[in-house]
Amino acid sequence: MDTTFKIVCPTDFSECSLNAIEYAAKLGEMYNADLFLFHVPDKDDYQKLASNEFHSGDQYSFIQKKLDSLVNIVSQESIPKGLKSCQSEFIEGKTVNTILEYADVKDADLIIMGTEGVNDFKQNYIGTRASRLVEKSERDVMVIPRKVFFKSPKKLVYATDYLEEDKLAIQKVVDLARNWDSEIDIVHVSTKMKNIDKSLHITMVQELKPFLKYEKVNFVLKSYRDEPGLGLENYLIISKGDILITLSKKKTWFEQIFSNNLSRKMSYFINKPLYVIKKV
Repeated sequence: MDTTFKIVCPTDFSECSLNAIEYAAKLGEMYNADLFLFHVPDKDDYQKLASNEFHSGDQYSFIQKKLDSLVNIVSQESIPKGLKSCQSEFIEGKTVNTILEYADVKDADLIIMGTEGVNDFKQNYIGTRASRLVEKSERDVMVIPRKVFFKSPKKLVYATDYLEEDKLAIQKVVDLARNWDSEIDIVHVSTKMKNIDKSLHITMVQELKPFLKYEKVNFVLKSYRDEPGLGLENYLIISKGDILITLSKKKTWFEQIFSNNLSRKMSYFINKPLYVIKKV
């Protein structure tokens, strides 16, 4: 049975997708993974990319040339550092559905995708390609904002709503943290500090600790007057978190944080990645 970690990284050859490839390559090195660079052709996109080079009929050779170049660069840089393989493919279709279908065919463990417009992501959470992919995917997704370049994270922030599945999801967070020797803040944001919140927090800490087996973990219960998303954003800024991680399970906590109203107010995604755990 093939147990190789597999990463699918969609690219449209834009700046933000190149940053996503950088993250995908670095995580691929860490997991000794197979990396698949994937493109869904869009006529408007490659007309802009190719400008004068573009002629009707040769768009496929142009796409293949771009993908081959990316594979060569990634392979030269990352295979000596642990990446198992890098290959590419392109398939026509509707962007989000085609990416998800391709990830299913490859049995991907993780999809890493750039998001071009931070403002689009904030103002219209259910609407952009990246956000639709996060919403529809049954596989873990990492979203990399346009101006974010890879750096080893010193702190991972895991946002929890005290779900039973947190016990399994946190294992993935610990695996990430171990590789980077990162600190983990497990954070629950409450809008009203009630005794039930405090007792639930204490119970959850007691239940989670045996699952962790990692020393650099902090359990945090924060109370803010605003909505949970804004409180979480505030915490991320103050704590200097490098990656926000959350479990998307039945749209509970995830939907609270990233509803349309909240995401309009959030500026966090201007400079930090989001890792959404879908499979536990």
